Amino acid sequence: MSAAKSAQYIAAIGRRKTSTARVRITESATPSFIVNDKPVDAYFATKDLVRVASESLQKPKDVKDYAITVVVKGGGVHSQAEAIRHGIARALSTTDEVLKSEVKKLGFLKRDARSKERRKFGLKKARKSSQWSKR
Repeated sequence: MSAAKSAQYIAAIGRRKTSTARVRITESATPSFIVNDKPVDAYFATKDLVRVASESLQKPKDVKDYAITVVVKGGGVHSQAEAIRHGIARALSTTDEVLKSEVKKLGFLKRDARSKERRKFGLKKARKSSQWSKR
């Protein structure tokens, strides 16, 4: 019974462009951050992407230590980092109302819906057309 009690987690989904991150956070004495079975530093090549992914943990005050596991799919590495940030913010907002207001002020709870516009029939790209000539 105690093993099942300690293994409770809070799950949330974060999205950005075509990336989807399934985030699970568990209160833990030793904090850990694992993305697709790798430590976050090993998964993301640059420190900037690691900072973006863990921003929702660092910016608000009074965040407890959590063991975070993430499964992220689709998109590029930057949109994956932003999807992870969105998912962690959603999970934290369910734990505490004070954290929810802080994360909401920072803008991490908003779903950034901007994505690539689809190509239209008869055009070269989404809006680019072939050059028009009068004669």
